[in-house]
Amino acid sequence: MLRLVTLNLNGIRSAASKGFEDWVSAAAPDCMGVQEVKAQADTVVGRFDRMAGLEGHFHYASKKGYSGVGVYTRHRPSKIRIGIGNAEFDGEGRWVEACFDDPKRAEFPRFSVISCYFPSGSSGDERQQAKFRFLALMEPHLRRLRAEREFVLLGDVNIAHKEIDLKNWKGNLKNSGFLPEERAWMTNLLDADSGVGLVDVFRTLDPNPDRYTWWSNRGQAWAKNVGWRIDYHLATPGIAARARRTDIHLEPRFSDHAPLTIDYDVTF
Repeated sequence: MLRLVTLNLNGIRSAASKGFEDWVSAAAPDCMGVQEVKAQADTVVGRFDRMAGLEGHFHYASKKGYSGVGVYTRHRPSKIRIGIGNAEFDGEGRWVEACFDDPKRAEFPRFSVISCYFPSGSSGDERQQAKFRFLALMEPHLRRLRAEREFVLLGDVNIAHKEIDLKNWKGNLKNSGFLPEERAWMTNLLDADSGVGLVDVFRTLDPNPDRYTWWSNRGQAWAKNVGWRIDYHLATPGIAARARRTDIHLEPRFSDHAPLTIDYDVTF
């Protein structure tokens, strides 16, 4: 069984101070994608580059204390790929891909685990336009990747796809994260016929409402479960079909996001 976890840390130092490493040790993932590391190599190396027996690989943002993603893995990657080949977003530290390629492996000889952090547009129109540029780049990038290999993208996508994916959907129809254009992009991404044909794996296992991965720090969003499901496992169909169990871990809390775990019937 292959256990994969995604989590937006909202700062690796902050999360570590709240017991993040103890949780990782208990959860025992094979690979874990983290987003919003909010640190550079001088902070991570020697302190956070190994976590509960997992080796970390990172894409840091140029700006200190901003963005940044990582993949922690128990298995040795055949290759690490950093960035998507675009200067604007590669400078923001948004993509790290661990390739686990083995031509001798009968199933999924070319397979990747990716950690990706999509931009948020909630701070204003300038960042929303950047988010749209990122989405425009990401669609063909993921399409090409799917033609090449099986993969699971672990990420904070900053989009709630459907009404079931956030508590107050009526009040957010004009807000970043639930805009019609963003939701249409997700629909295309998941369309097997005309789109990229990826799978929102969590939804294949858990059709229930009120299952969220992020809660605003404003008001009593956490206490009242006024949340959004914006963290995803987006997988190619072959891997997605092997998903067996999922869980959103609500306690302990070491971020404004919750870890999302999915177990896949896949052997390395």
